[in-house]
Amino acid sequence: MKKNSKKSGTFKWVPMVITILVGVLIWFSPIPSGINSQAWHLFAIFTATITGIILKVKPMGAVAIIGIAVTAFTGVLDPSNPGNAVAYALSGFANTTIWLIVMAFFITRGFIKTGLGSRIAFIFVKFLGKKTIGLSYGLLGADLILAPATPSNTARAGGIIYPIMKSLAMGFGSDPDKPETRRKMGAFLTITAYHGNIITSAMFMTAMAANPLAAKLAADAGFTITWGSWALAAIVPGVISLAVVPYLIYILYPPEIKTTPHAPEFAKKKLAEMGKMKKDEWITLLTFVLLIGLWVFGSKIDVHSTAAAILGLSILLITNVLTWEDVIQEKGAWDTLVWFSALVMMASYLNKLGMIAWFGSTMEASISGISWTMAFPIIIGVYFYSHYLFASSTAHVSAMYAAFLAVGVAVGVPGMLLALTLGFVSNLYGVITHYGIGPAPILFGSGYVELKTWWILGFIMSIVFLIIWMGIGGIWWKVIGLY
Repeated sequence: MKKNSKKSGTFKWVPMVITILVGVLIWFSPIPSGINSQAWHLFAIFTATITGIILKVKPMGAVAIIGIAVTAFTGVLDPSNPGNAVAYALSGFANTTIWLIVMAFFITRGFIKTGLGSRIAFIFVKFLGKKTIGLSYGLLGADLILAPATPSNTARAGGIIYPIMKSLAMGFGSDPDKPETRRKMGAFLTITAYHGNIITSAMFMTAMAANPLAAKLAADAGFTITWGSWALAAIVPGVISLAVVPYLIYILYPPEIKTTPHAPEFAKKKLAEMGKMKKDEWITLLTFVLLIGLWVFGSKIDVHSTAAAILGLSILLITNVLTWEDVIQEKGAWDTLVWFSALVMMASYLNKLGMIAWFGSTMEASISGISWTMAFPIIIGVYFYSHYLFASSTAHVSAMYAAFLAVGVAVGVPGMLLALTLGFVSNLYGVITHYGIGPAPILFGSGYVELKTWWILGFIMSIVFLIIWMGIGGIWWKVIGLY
Protein backbone atom coordinates (compact mmCIF):
# COMPACT_ATOMS: atom_id res chain seq x y z
CA MET A 1 0.00 0.00 0.00
CA LYS A 2 2.82 2.40 0.87
CA LYS A 3 4.55 1.68 -2.42
CA ASN A 4 1.43 2.46 -4.44
CA SER A 5 0.86 5.64 -2.45
CA LYS A 6 4.41 6.80 -3.16
CA LYS A 7 3.98 6.17 -6.89
CA SER A 8 0.73 8.07 -6.86
CA GLY A 9 2.35 11.00 -5.08
CA THR A 10 5.24 11.04 -7.55
CA PHE A 11 2.89 10.97 -10.52
CA LYS A 12 1.12 14.10 -9.26
CA TRP A 13 4.31 16.03 -9.92
CA VAL A 14 4.42 15.11 -13.60
CA PRO A 15 1.90 17.76 -14.75
CA MET A 16 3.71 20.36 -12.61
CA VAL A 17 7.07 19.49 -14.20
CA ILE A 18 5.54 19.64 -17.69
CA THR A 19 4.01 23.05 -16.93
CA ILE A 20 7.30 24.48 -15.66
CA LEU A 21 9.23 23.05 -18.60
CA VAL A 22 6.78 24.61 -21.06
CA GLY A 23 7.28 28.04 -19.52
CA VAL A 24 11.08 27.74 -19.21
CA LEU A 25 11.57 26.42 -22.75
CA ILE A 26 9.54 29.26 -24.27
CA TRP A 27 11.19 31.91 -22.05
CA PHE A 28 14.73 30.91 -23.11
CA SER A 29 14.01 29.98 -26.72
CA PRO A 30 15.01 32.39 -29.52
CA ILE A 31 12.58 35.30 -29.81
CA PRO A 32 10.87 35.37 -33.23
CA SER A 33 11.45 38.36 -35.44
CA GLY A 34 8.86 41.06 -34.93
CA ILE A 35 8.25 40.38 -31.22
CA ASN A 36 9.90 42.19 -28.31
CA SER A 37 11.27 40.39 -25.26
CA GLN A 38 8.46 41.64 -22.99
CA ALA A 39 5.76 40.12 -25.14
CA TRP A 40 7.69 36.86 -25.54
CA HIS A 41 8.37 36.42 -21.84
CA LEU A 42 4.77 37.22 -20.93
CA PHE A 43 3.73 34.69 -23.57
CA ALA A 44 5.90 32.11 -21.79
CA ILE A 45 4.14 32.80 -18.47
CA PHE A 46 0.73 32.82 -20.14
CA THR A 47 1.36 29.52 -21.95
CA ALA A 48 2.62 27.88 -18.76
CA THR A 49 -0.46 29.14 -16.89
CA ILE A 50 -2.80 27.76 -19.54
CA THR A 51 -0.87 24.47 -19.55
CA GLY A 52 -1.22 24.24 -15.79
CA ILE A 53 -4.96 24.83 -16.06
CA ILE A 54 -5.38 22.24 -18.83
CA LEU A 55 -3.31 19.62 -16.95
CA LYS A 56 -5.08 20.50 -13.69
CA VAL A 57 -1.81 20.88 -11.80
CA LYS A 58 -3.76 22.62 -9.05
CA PRO A 59 -7.19 24.27 -8.85
CA MET A 60 -7.61 26.97 -11.49
CA GLY A 61 -7.47 29.81 -8.98
CA ALA A 62 -4.22 28.52 -7.51
CA VAL A 63 -2.62 28.23 -10.96
CA ALA A 64 -3.78 31.77 -11.75
CA ILE A 65 -2.26 33.18 -8.53
CA ILE A 66 1.05 31.51 -9.39
CA GLY A 67 0.85 33.07 -12.86
CA ILE A 68 0.26 36.52 -11.33
CA ALA A 69 3.12 35.95 -8.89
CA VAL A 70 5.59 35.05 -11.64
CA THR A 71 4.44 38.02 -13.74
CA ALA A 72 4.87 40.41 -10.81
CA PHE A 73 8.16 38.94 -9.55
CA THR A 74 9.88 38.93 -12.95
CA GLY A 75 8.72 42.49 -13.63
CA VAL A 76 8.02 41.49 -17.20
CA LEU A 77 5.30 44.12 -17.71
CA ASP A 78 7.64 47.02 -16.82
CA PRO A 79 11.25 45.91 -16.33
CA SER A 80 12.37 49.46 -15.51
CA ASN A 81 9.86 50.04 -12.70
CA PRO A 82 9.09 47.14 -10.29
CA GLY A 83 6.23 49.04 -8.68
CA ASN A 84 4.45 49.53 -11.98
CA ALA A 85 5.13 45.93 -12.93
CA VAL A 86 3.30 44.68 -9.84
CA ALA A 87 0.41 47.11 -10.37
CA TYR A 88 0.05 45.94 -13.97
CA ALA A 89 0.11 42.30 -12.84
CA LEU A 90 -2.81 43.02 -10.51
CA SER A 91 -4.71 45.21 -12.98
CA GLY A 92 -7.15 42.47 -13.92
CA PHE A 93 -8.86 42.84 -10.54
CA ALA A 94 -10.05 46.31 -11.57
CA ASN A 95 -11.80 45.04 -14.69
CA THR A 96 -15.54 45.87 -14.65
CA THR A 97 -16.47 42.89 -16.80
CA ILE A 98 -14.98 40.53 -14.24
CA TRP A 99 -16.98 42.14 -11.46
CA LEU A 100 -20.13 41.80 -13.56
CA ILE A 101 -19.75 38.03 -13.64
CA VAL A 102 -18.84 37.90 -9.93
CA MET A 103 -21.95 39.90 -8.99
CA ALA A 104 -24.06 37.56 -11.11
CA PHE A 105 -22.67 34.58 -9.17
CA PHE A 106 -23.92 36.15 -5.95
CA ILE A 107 -27.34 36.86 -7.46
CA THR A 108 -27.56 33.20 -8.53
CA ARG A 109 -27.29 32.28 -4.87
CA GLY A 110 -30.63 34.01 -4.37
CA PHE A 111 -32.32 31.69 -6.88
CA ILE A 112 -30.95 28.62 -5.13
CA LYS A 113 -31.39 29.80 -1.53
CA THR A 114 -35.00 30.95 -1.95
CA GLY A 115 -36.02 27.92 -4.03
CA LEU A 116 -37.16 30.16 -6.90
CA GLY A 117 -34.99 28.25 -9.39
CA SER A 118 -36.55 24.91 -8.46
CA ARG A 119 -40.05 26.44 -8.51
CA ILE A 120 -39.54 27.68 -12.07
CA ALA A 121 -38.35 24.24 -13.19
CA PHE A 122 -41.29 22.46 -11.56
CA ILE A 123 -43.74 24.88 -13.21
CA PHE A 124 -42.35 23.93 -16.63
CA VAL A 125 -42.63 20.22 -15.79
CA LYS A 126 -46.20 20.74 -14.62
CA PHE A 127 -47.30 22.12 -17.98
CA LEU A 128 -45.03 20.21 -20.36
CA GLY A 129 -44.47 16.92 -18.59
CA LYS A 130 -47.12 14.54 -19.97
CA LYS A 131 -44.57 13.05 -22.35
CA THR A 132 -40.87 12.39 -21.90
CA ILE A 133 -39.94 14.77 -24.68
CA GLY A 134 -42.17 17.36 -23.01
CA LEU A 135 -40.17 16.88 -19.82
CA SER A 136 -36.99 17.62 -21.74
CA TYR A 137 -38.48 20.82 -23.15
CA GLY A 138 -39.64 21.76 -19.66
CA LEU A 139 -36.15 21.37 -18.22
CA LEU A 140 -34.68 23.37 -21.10
CA GLY A 141 -37.31 26.07 -20.61
CA ALA A 142 -36.33 26.40 -16.96
CA ASP A 143 -32.67 26.53 -17.92
CA LEU A 144 -33.43 29.28 -20.45
CA ILE A 145 -35.26 31.39 -17.86
CA LEU A 146 -32.43 31.05 -15.34
CA ALA A 147 -29.53 31.47 -17.78
CA PRO A 148 -29.33 35.30 -18.03
CA ALA A 149 -28.65 35.67 -14.31
CA THR A 150 -26.67 32.47 -13.78
CA PRO A 151 -23.07 32.90 -14.98
CA SER A 152 -22.08 29.49 -13.70
CA ASN A 153 -23.63 27.03 -16.12
CA THR A 154 -22.16 24.38 -13.83
CA ALA A 155 -24.23 25.68 -10.91
CA ARG A 156 -27.29 25.99 -13.12
CA ALA A 157 -27.00 22.45 -14.43
CA GLY A 158 -25.71 20.81 -11.28
CA GLY A 159 -27.50 22.78 -8.58
CA ILE A 160 -30.95 23.22 -10.13
CA ILE A 161 -31.64 21.20 -13.28
CA TYR A 162 -29.81 17.94 -12.50
CA PRO A 163 -31.46 17.19 -9.12
CA ILE A 164 -34.93 17.66 -10.65
CA MET A 165 -34.02 15.63 -13.74
CA LYS A 166 -32.72 12.73 -11.68
CA SER A 167 -35.76 12.80 -9.37
CA LEU A 168 -38.03 12.53 -12.40
CA ALA A 169 -36.00 9.68 -13.92
CA MET A 170 -35.83 7.74 -10.65
CA GLY A 171 -39.55 8.24 -10.20
CA PHE A 172 -40.10 6.31 -13.42
CA GLY A 173 -37.71 3.51 -12.48
CA SER A 174 -34.70 4.75 -14.43
CA ASP A 175 -31.78 4.11 -12.08
CA PRO A 176 -28.17 4.77 -13.18
CA ASP A 177 -27.01 1.97 -10.87
CA LYS A 178 -29.17 -0.49 -12.81
CA PRO A 179 -27.86 -0.52 -16.41
CA GLU A 180 -30.97 -2.14 -17.80
CA THR A 181 -33.10 0.82 -16.66
CA ARG A 182 -30.93 3.72 -17.81
CA ARG A 183 -32.55 4.01 -21.24
CA LYS A 184 -36.04 4.15 -19.76
CA MET A 185 -35.73 7.90 -19.29
CA GLY A 186 -32.61 9.00 -17.45
CA ALA A 187 -30.19 8.70 -20.36
CA PHE A 188 -32.38 10.76 -22.69
CA LEU A 189 -33.02 13.48 -20.11
CA THR A 190 -29.32 13.63 -19.22
CA ILE A 191 -28.22 14.20 -22.81
CA THR A 192 -30.93 16.76 -23.57
CA ALA A 193 -30.34 18.64 -20.32
CA TYR A 194 -26.62 18.83 -21.10
CA HIS A 195 -27.03 19.95 -24.70
CA GLY A 196 -29.71 22.42 -23.68
CA ASN A 197 -27.43 23.91 -21.04
CA ILE A 198 -24.76 24.45 -23.69
CA ILE A 199 -27.27 26.27 -25.91
CA THR A 200 -28.56 28.57 -23.16
CA SER A 201 -24.95 29.28 -22.14
CA ALA A 202 -24.30 30.55 -25.66
CA MET A 203 -27.37 32.79 -25.70
CA PHE A 204 -26.44 35.33 -23.01
CA MET A 205 -23.22 37.06 -22.05
CA THR A 206 -23.96 36.35 -18.39
CA ALA A 207 -24.89 32.67 -18.85
CA MET A 208 -21.37 31.23 -18.73
CA ALA A 209 -18.29 32.45 -16.89
CA ALA A 210 -16.00 32.70 -19.93
CA ASN A 211 -18.44 34.74 -22.03
CA PRO A 212 -17.44 38.11 -20.50
CA LEU A 213 -13.81 37.14 -21.03
CA ALA A 214 -14.54 36.72 -24.74
CA ALA A 215 -16.33 40.10 -24.73
CA LYS A 216 -13.34 41.71 -23.00
CA LEU A 217 -10.90 40.25 -25.53
CA ALA A 218 -13.16 41.47 -28.34
CA ALA A 219 -13.19 44.96 -26.80
CA ASP A 220 -9.39 44.91 -26.64
CA ALA A 221 -9.45 44.27 -30.39
CA GLY A 222 -11.80 47.21 -30.94
CA PHE A 223 -15.18 45.42 -31.05
CA THR A 224 -17.60 46.33 -28.26
CA ILE A 225 -20.08 43.57 -27.42
CA THR A 226 -22.88 44.60 -25.07
CA TRP A 227 -25.22 42.29 -23.18
CA GLY A 228 -28.01 43.29 -25.55
CA SER A 229 -26.03 42.84 -28.77
CA TRP A 230 -24.93 39.36 -27.66
CA ALA A 231 -28.50 38.34 -26.82
CA LEU A 232 -29.92 39.82 -30.04
CA ALA A 233 -27.45 37.95 -32.23
CA ALA A 234 -27.96 34.67 -30.35
CA ILE A 235 -31.75 34.71 -29.94
CA VAL A 236 -32.73 33.21 -33.32
CA PRO A 237 -30.16 30.39 -33.61
CA GLY A 238 -30.51 29.78 -29.87
CA VAL A 239 -34.29 29.36 -29.87
CA ILE A 240 -34.14 27.19 -33.00
CA SER A 241 -31.49 25.01 -31.36
CA LEU A 242 -33.62 24.62 -28.22
CA ALA A 243 -36.56 23.59 -30.39
CA VAL A 244 -34.68 21.20 -32.65
CA VAL A 245 -32.06 19.52 -30.46
CA PRO A 246 -34.35 17.60 -28.03
CA TYR A 247 -36.39 16.27 -30.95
CA LEU A 248 -33.27 15.10 -32.80
CA ILE A 249 -31.93 13.41 -29.67
CA TYR A 250 -35.36 11.82 -29.21
CA ILE A 251 -34.95 10.27 -32.69
CA LEU A 252 -31.28 9.31 -32.34
CA TYR A 253 -31.36 8.18 -28.71
CA PRO A 254 -35.01 7.62 -27.76
CA PRO A 255 -36.18 6.86 -24.22
CA GLU A 256 -37.99 3.60 -23.61
CA ILE A 257 -40.73 5.40 -21.71
CA LYS A 258 -42.43 7.80 -24.10
CA THR A 259 -45.34 9.02 -21.99
CA THR A 260 -45.14 10.36 -18.44
CA PRO A 261 -48.68 11.05 -17.27
CA HIS A 262 -47.60 11.17 -13.62
CA ALA A 263 -44.85 13.77 -14.08
CA PRO A 264 -47.22 16.77 -13.87
CA GLU A 265 -48.62 15.33 -10.65
CA PHE A 266 -45.09 14.92 -9.32
CA ALA A 267 -44.40 18.57 -10.10
CA LYS A 268 -47.72 19.66 -8.59
CA LYS A 269 -46.86 17.77 -5.42
CA LYS A 270 -43.48 19.46 -5.17
CA LEU A 271 -45.03 22.87 -5.81
CA ALA A 272 -47.66 22.17 -3.17
CA GLU A 273 -44.93 21.28 -0.69
CA MET A 274 -43.22 24.57 -1.51
CA GLY A 275 -46.46 26.48 -0.97
CA LYS A 276 -47.11 29.96 -2.26
CA MET A 277 -44.24 32.13 -3.33
CA LYS A 278 -42.52 33.57 -0.29
CA LYS A 279 -41.49 37.18 0.12
CA ASP A 280 -37.84 36.37 -0.59
CA GLU A 281 -38.81 34.63 -3.85
CA TRP A 282 -40.80 37.66 -4.99
CA ILE A 283 -37.91 39.98 -4.18
CA THR A 284 -35.50 37.74 -6.09
CA LEU A 285 -37.86 37.56 -9.08
CA LEU A 286 -38.45 41.31 -9.21
CA THR A 287 -34.71 41.96 -8.85
CA PHE A 288 -34.07 39.55 -11.72
CA VAL A 289 -36.62 41.35 -13.93
CA LEU A 290 -35.07 44.71 -13.03
CA LEU A 291 -31.61 43.42 -13.94
CA ILE A 292 -32.71 42.07 -17.31
CA GLY A 293 -34.28 45.45 -18.07
CA LEU A 294 -31.16 47.35 -17.09
CA TRP A 295 -28.89 44.98 -19.01
CA VAL A 296 -31.00 45.28 -22.14
CA PHE A 297 -31.64 49.03 -22.04
CA GLY A 298 -28.72 50.19 -19.91
CA SER A 299 -26.79 51.64 -22.83
CA LYS A 300 -29.73 53.88 -23.66
CA ILE A 301 -30.14 55.24 -20.13
CA ASP A 302 -26.42 55.40 -19.27
CA VAL A 303 -26.44 52.56 -16.73
CA HIS A 304 -23.38 50.33 -16.91
CA SER A 305 -24.12 46.61 -16.81
CA THR A 306 -21.76 46.07 -13.87
CA ALA A 307 -23.40 48.92 -11.94
CA ALA A 308 -26.75 47.25 -12.56
CA ALA A 309 -25.42 43.94 -11.20
CA ILE A 310 -24.05 45.66 -8.08
CA LEU A 311 -27.47 47.29 -7.59
CA GLY A 312 -29.15 43.89 -7.88
CA LEU A 313 -26.89 42.34 -5.26
CA SER A 314 -27.40 45.35 -2.99
CA ILE A 315 -31.18 44.93 -3.16
CA LEU A 316 -30.86 41.27 -2.13
CA LEU A 317 -28.58 42.26 0.76
CA ILE A 318 -30.75 45.16 1.94
CA THR A 319 -33.86 42.96 1.96
CA ASN A 320 -31.99 40.11 3.70
CA VAL A 321 -32.67 37.68 0.87
CA LEU A 322 -28.92 37.18 1.03
CA THR A 323 -26.64 37.73 3.98
CA TRP A 324 -23.00 38.73 3.84
CA GLU A 325 -22.20 35.20 4.97
CA ASP A 326 -23.91 33.94 1.80
CA VAL A 327 -21.68 36.23 -0.25
CA ILE A 328 -18.51 35.19 1.56
CA GLN A 329 -19.33 31.51 1.15
CA GLU A 330 -19.93 31.76 -2.61
CA LYS A 331 -16.60 30.14 -3.40
CA GLY A 332 -17.25 29.96 -7.13
CA ALA A 333 -17.49 33.74 -7.37
CA TRP A 334 -14.25 34.43 -5.50
CA ASP A 335 -12.47 31.68 -7.40
CA THR A 336 -13.68 33.19 -10.68
CA LEU A 337 -12.50 36.64 -9.60
CA VAL A 338 -8.96 35.32 -9.15
CA TRP A 339 -8.46 33.19 -12.25
CA PHE A 340 -10.49 35.52 -14.45
CA SER A 341 -8.39 38.51 -13.36
CA ALA A 342 -5.14 36.68 -14.06
CA LEU A 343 -6.15 35.51 -17.53
CA VAL A 344 -7.65 38.86 -18.53
CA MET A 345 -4.50 40.66 -17.37
CA MET A 346 -2.20 38.40 -19.38
CA ALA A 347 -4.37 38.33 -22.48
CA SER A 348 -4.80 42.12 -22.41
CA TYR A 349 -1.07 42.80 -22.14
CA LEU A 350 -0.24 40.25 -24.81
CA ASN A 351 -2.48 42.32 -27.04
CA LYS A 352 -0.97 45.64 -25.92
CA LEU A 353 2.57 44.35 -26.39
CA GLY A 354 1.83 43.29 -29.96
CA MET A 355 1.79 39.50 -29.59
CA ILE A 356 -1.72 39.06 -30.96
CA ALA A 357 -1.05 41.43 -33.86
CA TRP A 358 2.12 39.47 -34.71
CA PHE A 359 0.24 36.17 -34.67
CA GLY A 360 -2.51 37.64 -36.81
CA SER A 361 -0.10 38.95 -39.42
CA THR A 362 1.72 35.60 -39.50
CA MET A 363 -1.48 33.64 -39.97
CA GLU A 364 -2.75 36.17 -42.48
CA ALA A 365 0.29 35.53 -44.63
CA SER A 366 -0.34 31.78 -44.51
CA ILE A 367 -3.94 32.06 -45.71
CA SER A 368 -3.64 35.13 -47.88
CA GLY A 369 -5.66 35.00 -51.08
CA ILE A 370 -8.64 33.25 -49.45
CA SER A 371 -11.87 35.25 -49.43
CA TRP A 372 -13.31 36.03 -46.02
CA THR A 373 -16.38 33.94 -46.77
CA MET A 374 -14.07 30.93 -47.14
CA ALA A 375 -11.81 31.86 -44.23
CA PHE A 376 -14.72 32.42 -41.81
CA PRO A 377 -15.99 28.79 -41.63
CA ILE A 378 -12.40 27.46 -41.61
CA ILE A 379 -11.50 29.63 -38.62
CA ILE A 380 -14.68 28.68 -36.76
CA GLY A 381 -14.28 24.97 -37.57
CA VAL A 382 -10.68 24.82 -36.36
CA TYR A 383 -11.56 26.80 -33.23
CA PHE A 384 -14.55 24.51 -32.54
CA TYR A 385 -12.86 21.12 -32.87
CA SER A 386 -9.63 22.16 -31.21
CA HIS A 387 -11.68 21.95 -28.02
CA TYR A 388 -10.93 18.23 -27.92
CA LEU A 389 -7.59 19.39 -26.49
CA PHE A 390 -9.13 21.45 -23.68
CA ALA A 391 -10.75 20.55 -20.37
CA SER A 392 -11.90 24.12 -19.77
CA SER A 393 -13.79 26.60 -21.90
CA THR A 394 -12.06 29.43 -20.08
CA ALA A 395 -8.63 28.00 -20.88
CA HIS A 396 -9.62 27.67 -24.52
CA VAL A 397 -10.94 31.24 -24.74
CA SER A 398 -7.84 32.57 -22.99
CA ALA A 399 -5.46 30.69 -25.25
CA MET A 400 -7.10 31.08 -28.66
CA TYR A 401 -9.97 33.58 -28.85
CA ALA A 402 -7.93 36.77 -29.39
CA ALA A 403 -5.56 35.09 -31.83
CA PHE A 404 -8.34 33.64 -34.00
CA LEU A 405 -10.18 36.97 -33.94
CA ALA A 406 -7.02 38.73 -35.10
CA VAL A 407 -6.48 36.23 -37.91
CA GLY A 408 -10.05 36.52 -39.15
CA VAL A 409 -10.07 40.31 -39.10
CA ALA A 410 -6.74 40.34 -40.93
CA VAL A 411 -8.17 38.36 -43.86
CA GLY A 412 -11.30 40.49 -44.03
CA VAL A 413 -13.91 38.75 -41.88
CA PRO A 414 -16.26 41.42 -40.41
CA GLY A 415 -15.02 41.98 -36.88
CA MET A 416 -18.30 41.98 -34.95
CA LEU A 417 -19.53 38.93 -36.85
CA LEU A 418 -16.40 36.96 -35.96
CA ALA A 419 -16.17 38.25 -32.39
CA LEU A 420 -19.73 37.18 -31.59
CA THR A 421 -19.50 33.86 -33.43
CA LEU A 422 -16.32 32.91 -31.60
CA GLY A 423 -18.14 33.81 -28.38
CA PHE A 424 -21.07 31.55 -29.22
CA VAL A 425 -18.77 28.70 -30.27
CA SER A 426 -16.88 29.09 -26.98
CA ASN A 427 -19.95 27.45 -25.46
CA LEU A 428 -21.17 25.19 -28.25
CA TYR A 429 -17.92 23.25 -28.57
CA GLY A 430 -18.53 21.79 -25.11
CA VAL A 431 -20.89 19.30 -26.73
CA ILE A 432 -18.12 17.10 -28.13
CA THR A 433 -16.62 15.62 -24.95
CA HIS A 434 -17.47 14.66 -21.39
CA TYR A 435 -14.80 16.94 -19.92
CA GLY A 436 -14.72 20.09 -22.05
CA ILE A 437 -17.06 22.36 -20.09
CA GLY A 438 -18.21 22.63 -16.46
CA PRO A 439 -21.58 20.81 -16.54
CA ALA A 440 -20.15 17.84 -18.46
CA PRO A 441 -18.55 15.98 -15.53
CA ILE A 442 -21.69 16.45 -13.45
CA LEU A 443 -24.17 15.11 -15.99
CA PHE A 444 -21.86 12.46 -17.44
CA GLY A 445 -20.97 11.48 -13.90
CA SER A 446 -24.62 10.64 -13.24
CA GLY A 447 -23.89 7.29 -14.88
CA TYR A 448 -26.84 7.28 -17.27
CA VAL A 449 -24.89 7.57 -20.53
CA GLU A 450 -21.93 5.49 -21.68
CA LEU A 451 -18.77 7.30 -22.79
CA LYS A 452 -18.92 5.99 -26.37
CA THR A 453 -22.52 7.15 -26.75
CA TRP A 454 -21.72 10.56 -25.23
CA TRP A 455 -18.93 11.17 -27.74
CA ILE A 456 -20.82 9.87 -30.79
CA LEU A 457 -23.92 11.93 -30.02
CA GLY A 458 -21.69 14.89 -29.20
CA PHE A 459 -19.99 14.79 -32.58
CA ILE A 460 -23.29 14.43 -34.44
CA MET A 461 -24.85 17.31 -32.53
CA SER A 462 -21.74 19.45 -33.04
CA ILE A 463 -22.48 19.34 -36.77
CA VAL A 464 -26.11 20.21 -36.08
CA PHE A 465 -25.03 23.17 -33.94
CA LEU A 466 -22.71 24.48 -36.64
CA ILE A 467 -25.42 24.15 -39.30
CA ILE A 468 -27.97 26.02 -37.18
CA TRP A 469 -25.66 28.75 -35.87
CA MET A 470 -23.58 29.29 -39.01
CA GLY A 471 -26.43 28.65 -41.47
CA ILE A 472 -29.70 29.98 -40.05
CA GLY A 473 -27.77 32.18 -37.63
CA GLY A 474 -25.78 33.57 -40.54
CA ILE A 475 -28.98 34.70 -42.26
CA TRP A 476 -30.19 36.34 -39.05
CA TRP A 477 -26.84 38.11 -38.56
CA LYS A 478 -27.17 39.52 -42.08
CA VAL A 479 -30.62 40.83 -41.21
CA ILE A 480 -29.38 42.63 -38.07
CA GLY A 481 -26.39 44.06 -39.92
CA LEU A 482 -23.39 42.18 -38.54
CA TYR A 483 -22.04 41.98 -42.10
